[in-house]
Amino acid sequence: MDLRRALRSGVAAACIAGVAAPTTYAIPAWAARPALEVRVAQAETFTRLEFLWAGGARVTSRRDGDKLVLRFSRDANPDIGMLRAAPPKWVKAVEARHVGGALEMVLTLEADTDAKIGQADGATYVNIGEKKASDAPATPPPAEVVTTDAPPRANPVPAGGVVPVSVDAAAAATRLRFDWAAPVGAAVFRRGEAVWVVFDAPAELGTGKLPATGERYRKLQALNGQGYAALRMVVAKSVPVTVSGEGSSWTLTLGGGAPASRDSGGGTVTVTRDPEHPGLTATIAGAGRPVWVDDPAVGDRLAVVPALAPAKGLAARRDFVDLSMLPTLTGLAMEAYTPGLSMAVEGDLVRIGKATGMALSPAWAGGETVVAAAELGAPARASMPALIGDDWAKTQGDHGFMDRYDQLIAAAAAETEKGADAPTEARMALARFLIGSELSYEAIGVLNAAARSRETLMGDAEFRGLRGVARTMAGRLKEADSDLSVAILGDDPSSSAWRGYISSRQGQWADARAKFAQAAQAMELFPPLWRARFERADAEAAIAQGDFAAAAGCLNRADIAGLPQAEQLANQLIQARLLEARGEKDKALSVYELITKAPLEQYAAPALLRATQIKLDQGKINAAQAVPIFDGLRYRWRGDATELETIRLLGQLYISQGRYREGLEALRSAGTRLPDLPQAVDLQNDLMATFKALFLDGLADGLEPIQSLGLYKDFKDLTPIGADGDMMVRKMARRLVDVDLLDQAADLMKWQVDNRLDGVPKAKVATDLALIYLMNRQPEQALQAINASRTTVLPTALNTERRMITARALMGVGRLDAALEVLENDTGPDATEVRAEVAWKARSWPLAGEMFEKQLGDRWKTQLPMRPDEEGMLLRAGVAYSLAGDEAALERMRSRYQPKFDTARNPDALNVAFAAMDGGRLTTADFGRSVAESEAFNGWVGRMKQKFREKPAPMMAAGKAPAKVAAAPAKSAGGGN
Repeated sequence: MDLRRALRSGVAAACIAGVAAPTTYAIPAWAARPALEVRVAQAETFTRLEFLWAGGARVTSRRDGDKLVLRFSRDANPDIGMLRAAPPKWVKAVEARHVGGALEMVLTLEADTDAKIGQADGATYVNIGEKKASDAPATPPPAEVVTTDAPPRANPVPAGGVVPVSVDAAAAATRLRFDWAAPVGAAVFRRGEAVWVVFDAPAELGTGKLPATGERYRKLQALNGQGYAALRMVVAKSVPVTVSGEGSSWTLTLGGGAPASRDSGGGTVTVTRDPEHPGLTATIAGAGRPVWVDDPAVGDRLAVVPALAPAKGLAARRDFVDLSMLPTLTGLAMEAYTPGLSMAVEGDLVRIGKATGMALSPAWAGGETVVAAAELGAPARASMPALIGDDWAKTQGDHGFMDRYDQLIAAAAAETEKGADAPTEARMALARFLIGSELSYEAIGVLNAAARSRETLMGDAEFRGLRGVARTMAGRLKEADSDLSVAILGDDPSSSAWRGYISSRQGQWADARAKFAQAAQAMELFPPLWRARFERADAEAAIAQGDFAAAAGCLNRADIAGLPQAEQLANQLIQARLLEARGEKDKALSVYELITKAPLEQYAAPALLRATQIKLDQGKINAAQAVPIFDGLRYRWRGDATELETIRLLGQLYISQGRYREGLEALRSAGTRLPDLPQAVDLQNDLMATFKALFLDGLADGLEPIQSLGLYKDFKDLTPIGADGDMMVRKMARRLVDVDLLDQAADLMKWQVDNRLDGVPKAKVATDLALIYLMNRQPEQALQAINASRTTVLPTALNTERRMITARALMGVGRLDAALEVLENDTGPDATEVRAEVAWKARSWPLAGEMFEKQLGDRWKTQLPMRPDEEGMLLRAGVAYSLAGDEAALERMRSRYQPKFDTARNPDALNVAFAAMDGGRLTTADFGRSVAESEAFNGWVGRMKQKFREKPAPMMAAGKAPAKVAAAPAKSAGGGN
């Protein structure tokens, strides 16, 4: 058999095993980039197509069944090759038609899809997604039924559906006027920092010309929903708000002095219990249609009943188990706490209830107080709101705690039965007794119950002081600070003492010292126990700030005779901290070791922590000896700064020994508990710095790649967002690609794409992911990665790279025409290489040989040995020309490249490929084996690995230095993974 016949039969089959069936195609002519740019973005719930014209164009649209036709006022030749080859989700096909000097884009959509067309940022966009079950406005959920028997009235919505809203911003007040076409119900109320105006008619409020932020308001927001239109704005509580209505107009006034009385004849809203069944009845003259309003700030829904002019509202908040009624300037507004709430309007009555009945407290019958608080000798009010009386916890005579408690709670219950207007002295006395006994949670419950029945208590200085004290004792420091920081306690020294104590517990040392200084006048009035605790907290803050003399003075004042043993141990612990801070570590160590023997863990645990750290610093023990002590201590004592400090020191020891996994696990074991403590912030900083040092600064480079990958995957949630995180993933992926762990590299980058990135950063990493899939012979996954990360704004270089990858992936799945269509307007060397591959797979041998030879260029003129990919192209050119029977081309290339055959990796294969057409020395089997060994794909993979290795990682933020963690040299095996 001569060489020509061999190449055209069995030898050819060995050369191109796996190549698709012959496909007829032509390389298209490349035109200039069109004036219309088509962009594609893919989101989870919709696909977005954008048509960006240079100079703009008008557009009309029509829908014919599953086809959406966009007709533009101009003609163009858009580059939609990639869009046609790989249509996005919900799009079956795309076609460009030129009709009468204009361009028509025909989008064939999937069944049951909707398309929304609009203009944004100079482009025409089409959003395509699944069709909703119903285009009708959403109705309130069945569990929240709104019914109304209100009489019909004239339609208040002006023609066009827009209600004019005008603003008059004078020096003294800002007035917003809403002019409707007919009388409309309104509700005006404040919720938190926001003032709401709700109308019971669906319309658009014409606020387009109003500034979003004015002199007396900010964040102006117009809202609408089923049956209502609303305006929400943030207004400072110091700004008076009034409302007035006349005919079909409503006026909201911000500022202008104290709120005026409501319009004459408006009256107020009254709420009574429904005698028929558990429920409420509100009386509102001119009650309108009830509506449910979505609050975008809180995320819940408000039940609102607007009312016609003149204004009438609910004077004070009313709280119930199922709902709370907000104070209103007009109308009715309710926060619903349970589902199933219903409202029905019957004339001027609004009936509020539930099918299962509302949970209402019984209306207590009036009666005489069983025992007067004074007769019981109840704990009396202290001289300052947040003081604790010395005798508050005392019992009477031979009676014990329970007898005293029963007497006080009986008096409090009898007082409660008097109703909302009853005095509160007995309940306050009970709270004082509980606080004096340090029964903090019980005291909080009594005070909260009293506040619910008597809202004016919230403005009482002693009430806020006592609740702040009880919350501090319970460890609810944020809530306590909110009580103790109200304006009525701003100048109170006793409250300053508690605020200083809270700041010290939270590690806010400067604030603690300043507040304790303000509390000097009240300090001697506290019971000895709390005076010692305050002085100790002040000493701790002084030590943290380096004021050792002040700390010593505080400790001297805290040393009060008769303190319980636990308090004395606490004083000694802070004394040892002072000695350690002064540098007297031997003395401090002696005190710490004595405290570690105490049976009280809250003091023995921190003493052991500090003693171990001192011994480690002094070299009395080594890290291996300190680790088990810290490891046991973190389980022995939990719940405060001692635990966090122990975990932090343990993690640092592990890292310094190269035990990276154990170090990260220890640091992460603290979780996000106790976030208000400074130790929690330091610990989280250590955790992030360690992770960055391992995977950003190269600390983990000494580990085997598979060990490094396992460590990264177990702690990948620590990967920072942004450039640092992208750099970490890229570095790890590079190591894995270098050792051919392509599956693992793909999994790593896919997690980054799916869970951490959006927009352009997602597209960049997804492009690298697709490249890895191609290197791993997974073209389907490569296409999926590209399609799932489409976005309309990408850098030109990235777009070009994505097109090359898409074309190679399409070629890999046998869609050769689609691959060429994607490269329709690309003329670069990468595109030429892909076209050559397509020609080879399509068995267009003359064209394939020509393009492979073109890629080699003048490579024959250089003396350097050929790279694997160049040798592959040369071999393929010879095979293609041989199969095409082009002796002239073979002779030309033989004369140029023959000197390089002997130094090639597979000289036998080259000799066969470029042998004369009249015969050859090698057998068919020899040639098939040599060609398989020189597969061109391996050369491309090698180049892609090098490109991936050299590709620059994302830039770090300016001024952001890499984190450094002191550590021992990394280990390649053992416990370092």
